[in-house]
Amino acid sequence: MHCPFCRHPDSRVVDSRTSDDGSSIRRRRECPNCGKRFSTLEIASLTVLKRSGVAEPFSREKVVNGVRKACQGRPVSDDDLAHLAHKVEEAIRASGQAEIDATDIGLAILPPLRELDEIAYLRFASVYQGFDSLDDFESAIARLRAEDASDS
Repeated sequence: MHCPFCRHPDSRVVDSRTSDDGSSIRRRRECPNCGKRFSTLEIASLTVLKRSGVAEPFSREKVVNGVRKACQGRPVSDDDLAHLAHKVEEAIRASGQAEIDATDIGLAILPPLRELDEIAYLRFASVYQGFDSLDDFESAIARLRAEDASDS
């Protein structure tokens, strides 16, 4: 890590602290050249591999924006969407992979979205899973009803 004051190419870690949610580490560093101290924030990155082959960093905001369209007109708040995006990121991080396919993100969205709102779930699933006919909707609804009946 280069010193932001004198650009010396080395620094010494004085203190390390994990963030409250455990997703990042704050390190207090000291430059051996100029003696000044500075902080760094280290975050484990997740890379999304898109269908086109392009890789980009994971974004909770993209998850929220994608799900927001399915939730239009539904009783779902911005806080609900932020919580859903957090759940999705936790599920992806729990897989232990640094790179994940965009398809797997869509699959990770479905369970918490179903808990949040079944209509939004059906809307999202219809686009994500490429429903082509009313039969696709009917079979998805039948699955939901069967799962609800087995949970009761």
